[in-house]
Amino acid sequence: MVAGPSGSGKSRLCRRLHDRCGLPVVNLDDFYKDGDDPTLPWTTLGHGQRIVDWDDPRSWSREDALDALETFCREGAVDLPVYDLAHDGRTGTHRVEAGGAAYVVAEGLFAQEVVDGLARRGVLADAVCVRNRPMLTFWRRLTRDLRERRKPPLVLVRRGWRLMRSEPGVVAHAVARGCTPATGDQAFDRLSRLVGC
Repeated sequence: MVAGPSGSGKSRLCRRLHDRCGLPVVNLDDFYKDGDDPTLPWTTLGHGQRIVDWDDPRSWSREDALDALETFCREGAVDLPVYDLAHDGRTGTHRVEAGGAAYVVAEGLFAQEVVDGLARRGVLADAVCVRNRPMLTFWRRLTRDLRERRKPPLVLVRRGWRLMRSEPGVVAHAVARGCTPATGDQAFDRLSRLVGC
């Protein structure tokens, strides 16, 4: 499991593990709830602007993610949702297969929320939390979100500023849930040794 604040480098780490070690990758952010789900939590940005709080675990389907990961680990393949952040909803499914790999790496904003469940189900090998200096994470997240046109620029800046201030608490929560804090390079070294590549 690869946890960490938004923009910390989780996806970059997983791409490195895929390219170097041949590990299949599961994007846990695809388990967000659809934007019209009545159970979604809301938050208020500066100037009273209300948006769905996509940084709250209640915006995400924990049990669906747990079931999919267990299925993948036990059967070697699973159909996963495809989520489009710009449209706040699932747009289809795609199949991920192990292809002979003995491990799978899963990453997402709420990855720490499934660590204990995966351990109880007997399919967890390790869990890390990627962390950086908060300003670096802020910049990476903002440039990524602007490039992908995830939300209007002003929303991204305001949300990013709030996330930067809360980043130490996000890392502390992941550690409390069973993740080992590490930079991207430290996490890569740790996980590549684990899988033997």
